[in-house]
Amino acid sequence: MLSINRLSQSDANVLIAGAVKKAEEIGVPMCIAVTDESGNLIAFERMDGGKIHSITLAQDKAFTAASARKGTHEYNQACIPGADNHLFGIHTALGGRLCIVGGGLPVSVNGEVIGGIGVSSGAPSQDLSCAQAGLESFAKNCI
Repeated sequence: MLSINRLSQSDANVLIAGAVKKAEEIGVPMCIAVTDESGNLIAFERMDGGKIHSITLAQDKAFTAASARKGTHEYNQACIPGADNHLFGIHTALGGRLCIVGGGLPVSVNGEVIGGIGVSSGAPSQDLSCAQAGLESFAKNCI
């Protein structure tokens, strides 16, 4: 039998609150998704003005970060045609659900991935900074 550590609803809310605070600071309304360690949605918020297509993108970023256990921006660098790591085209896997656009980060405690956060509506660097702010809020308030 396996014991699995997983984010709680209150943990997810802390992650979202941290991302929302950063989004407000930079003036970009975001869509923010938090998943469990398997990439299944726990919580979601679409800020007023968050882009419609970003609803799905944020969820896919969180799914990718949690299930692959790495940031979506890392996949972006690995998907360059001709790269030595042979990942070009992985973004077409799972019906296109694997996301290679920055803004998705795994949530880890003591080196164990327990979930993912995905943020979308800004430039990839803005999405990533909001996701990172969510992680920082989680580290400060939940660990």
